[in-house]
Amino acid sequence: PGKVVYQNDLMQLIQYEPMTETVKRRPLLIIPPWINKFYILDLRPSNSFIRWAVSQGHTVFVISWVNPDEHLAAKTFTDYMLEGPLDALDAIEQATGERDANVIGYCLGGTLLASTLAYMAVKRDDRIKSATYLVTMVDFAEAGELSVFIDEEQLSALEERMNTRGYLEGREMATTFNMLRANDLIWSFVVNNYLLGKSPFPFDLLYWNADSTRMPAAMHSFYLRNMYQENLLVKPGGITLDGVPIDLRKIKTPSFLLSTREDHIAPWRSTYAATQIYRGPVKFVLSASGHIAGVVNPPGGKYCHWENEKNPPTPEEWLATATARSDSWWPLWERWISQYGGGEVPARHPGDGELEPIEDAPGSYVKVRAAD
Repeated sequence: PGKVVYQNDLMQLIQYEPMTETVKRRPLLIIPPWINKFYILDLRPSNSFIRWAVSQGHTVFVISWVNPDEHLAAKTFTDYMLEGPLDALDAIEQATGERDANVIGYCLGGTLLASTLAYMAVKRDDRIKSATYLVTMVDFAEAGELSVFIDEEQLSALEERMNTRGYLEGREMATTFNMLRANDLIWSFVVNNYLLGKSPFPFDLLYWNADSTRMPAAMHSFYLRNMYQENLLVKPGGITLDGVPIDLRKIKTPSFLLSTREDHIAPWRSTYAATQIYRGPVKFVLSASGHIAGVVNPPGGKYCHWENEKNPPTPEEWLATATARSDSWWPLWERWISQYGGGEVPARHPGDGELEPIEDAPGSYVKVRAAD
């Protein structure tokens, strides 16, 4: 249970009810990708990362992105930064009285988190005390199988379609991703669960997978061209957000990077590049399985992980010296982030602070289907 405590044109901010009597002083903000709905991290009680984080004593806030229509066609990547994580941090301070926070970015949400941290570094804004990147690329040199859809001809055709209506249809993006992860997401379930009868068919995951979102034309074009096509995010000053040249090497925030071994969308050898870019302490962890199942892998789940105290120059060297662990990466992450928790305070409830709850979680934005 939770409440929407803040909203703007681009997102609703959900604050979850505590499950513990005391909580970590620093709240936890989760930035999901805007390409899918946030509830991948909250599908059911047994595999909900959000519920689990709350049970560990985090005051959890989650961004629920709008499903944009033609009225938001001009919204840019900069707008997603300003009205997403930066607005959320302001709202969290109003809700809890806490200026600082720990932040998680999932997939595109992690790319936005890295961009935001580089922006904040120039602004001398140190509110984010730790950054967790889940299956996140910032160096798109080896962008995996998605790059086959990013040549100039296809990009121009996509932009033409987007500019006609002001957004990219959710089903167009979903089709692209499904073609990529058909093996990982769908056929593995068909074979293992349905044909071999190992466990029931995961209708919650398939429902989420079909529940895609639209994307504003300006933002999506910027993202595909500047990151996938030109790989400018990783180049110092390669992109500019709100007048600020972005240099990821200015990021000194302690970072936890979680990648997955069979990821087709954010290949782990590509995501590993960030360990050589960020200037703060970096913990890199590799989970078994893919982009979704390797992340949504609760304690007692079937996928193991690897960790390493060092980050050698290449991913191959990292894996060769890594230690395999038989369980989920979640408890390892909890031990890591606890050092940035800021001590304990009495549990906080939505509405305790200056923000009046607007509506019950999951809020109205997430309920807008791409076909609506």
